[in-house]
Amino acid sequence: MTGIYDDPWAYELACSFRDVGAEAGALLGWCAEHRPDAAGPVRTVLELAAGPAEHARELARRGLTATALDLNPAMCAYAAREAGRAGVSVEVVEDDMTAFDLGRRFDLVLTMLDSTSHLMTLDAFVAHLRRVAAHLAPGGLYVIEMSHPRDRLSDDPSVSTGWTVERDGVHASVRWGEPTDLLDPITQIADDHVTMTIEADGATRIIEDVVPYRFWTATELDAAIRLARGLDVVARYGDFGTGADAVALTDPEAWRMITILRPS
Repeated sequence: MTGIYDDPWAYELACSFRDVGAEAGALLGWCAEHRPDAAGPVRTVLELAAGPAEHARELARRGLTATALDLNPAMCAYAAREAGRAGVSVEVVEDDMTAFDLGRRFDLVLTMLDSTSHLMTLDAFVAHLRRVAAHLAPGGLYVIEMSHPRDRLSDDPSVSTGWTVERDGVHASVRWGEPTDLLDPITQIADDHVTMTIEADGATRIIEDVVPYRFWTATELDAAIRLARGLDVVARYGDFGTGADAVALTDPEAWRMITILRPS
């Protein structure tokens, strides 16, 4: 059975409710706010656990030199193909987000869409952060986008586990997680059941998968950062917004946990 991550087109469709352009604008806005003046303009970006690499593609379109890294070969092939179709240059690297060594540093590093949930242990998260620190240029930023903790710790989650999308005449309904997908209280891992129903040209296709998900609290993230050393938290947000549009993590409207790190 083909899983959701083995079908990059379907995965990108499932996530197409996101406004990648606006999010890229926020990323660059945070760079303007939190990078020291001496660091200069942002020229290079590395997207980790990039999947289809939509943010890397968008930032490349805006003139940055972009690299996208993912462990899944199908995702890497798709990201390279879509970058070519869009007429933008993105270097795609198939590698592990806990062990990569690209031999150069970047002004901006990203991990989006809660992809750190694939880091199942504290050791893996610390290894990941150390690799990021080794690849950040002086004054560079690392932006981690994670789910808001209330999604797993309260009866009033920020986002629904079910949604619909439409793009280019294709309609899809997505369920990412069921009420019975409970966190293991020891490991904080849940096996999230994913069902995606795609309707196009009178045909229906169903993708079913089980995706292990590791929930990380804000305090656990802080602990991993301290253990890794070399990175400091400079800001936290609850949505993609800058300046007057910034949303605090504690705001009732917050729906993500976005942490911005900088070399110590």
